[in-house]
Amino acid sequence: MPLPPRHFLGSPHPYPNVSDHEIREAARRLLSGGLIGMPTETVYGLAADATNGLAVAAIYAAKGRPSFNPLICHVEGPEMAATCARLDARALLLMDRFWPGPLSLVLPRSETCPVSELATAGLSSIGLRSPAHPVALDLIRRVGRPLAAPSANRSEELSPTMARHVIEGLGEKAPMVLDGGTCLAGIESTIVSLIGPEPVMLRPGAVERDSIEALIGPLSAPQPSLGVISPGMMRRHYAPRARLRLHATSVAPGEAFLAFGPSPAGIIATLNLSETSRLDEAAANLFSMLRELDSKFEAIAIAPIPNEGLGEGINDRIKRASAHLFEDGV
Repeated sequence: MPLPPRHFLGSPHPYPNVSDHEIREAARRLLSGGLIGMPTETVYGLAADATNGLAVAAIYAAKGRPSFNPLICHVEGPEMAATCARLDARALLLMDRFWPGPLSLVLPRSETCPVSELATAGLSSIGLRSPAHPVALDLIRRVGRPLAAPSANRSEELSPTMARHVIEGLGEKAPMVLDGGTCLAGIESTIVSLIGPEPVMLRPGAVERDSIEALIGPLSAPQPSLGVISPGMMRRHYAPRARLRLHATSVAPGEAFLAFGPSPAGIIATLNLSETSRLDEAAANLFSMLRELDSKFEAIAIAPIPNEGLGEGINDRIKRASAHLFEDGV
C-alpha cells in the first residue's frame, strides 16, 4: 500500500533539500508543542521542544517508551549546551573534536537548565549532542531551544534510517516528517558519561572508542548501581519480531542469513551487511536490512561481526535486539 504523500514534506531524492518553508513550519509546530520526524546523520529522531513537558510526554506516548529511560536533547553546539549542563574541560574537548556529530555526552544538569525534568527522567544529569545534519541544525536554530529527539520508532522496535520508516512505524503519531534522505551513519550516537571523575562508555555507537580515549583517556564500563541514566541501556532494545541467531556460520531451514563479508561455503546470503567487510557500510545497513528480513522471515541467522571499532556498536545493537534468546535460556 503506498504511503500517504502528505507525510513527505521534502524531496524524495536520496540527498534532498528541505525547503525554508518546511523548516519554518516544522519550527512553528515544535514551538506549539507538536512532534516532528527529524533527520540526523545517525537515525531519524522524533523531535519535540525539550523545554515543554507536555511535548516531551507526547514523545513517550508516541513511542510507548518507559518514562525512566531518559531522552537525549539535541543542541546547536557548545553555547546552547552550556545553558543546560555544566561543561568541564573534557566536555569542551570532545565537543570541539566531535560536534556536530554522533557523540552524546551525559553531563551534570545545570541549576538553570530549561529542559523539562521529564526529558531527563528526573535525574540530575542530562544527555546532549549536536547532530551533524543541516536540516536538524537549521531546525534547532529556528526553534532556539534544545530538542528532545529519541529515535522515531516505537520503543524496542528497529530504528528508522529513512523517512518512510518513520511513517511505517509511527503513522499519525508523527504528523510531519522532514525527509532529509537516508541516514549516513546508520546506528545511533556513542554515549559517554562525564558526570564523575572517570569517563564512562554508556553505549557504543558511531564514534569509535579509540578516538574518544585518545582525547580523554580510558573509558570505564557502567556500574550496575548507575541504573538507566541514558538511552541505549535497556537490555532489550532495537528488537525485531523475528528470532535472531548470532555468530552464525550455518543456516537452519526457514532462516534468513544476514552475512558480513564473504558467505561461508555453501551458504547463499539473503542480504549482506557489507560484501567487502566494511564496518561503516554494515552499520549503515544494519537497521534497514533487519527491517527487510523481519518483514519476510520468522528467524534470522547473523554472521559473526568483529567486535572492534564500529563493530562494537553494531554488536551492541544486535545483542539488545536478541535479548529474548538469552531470556529463553538459549
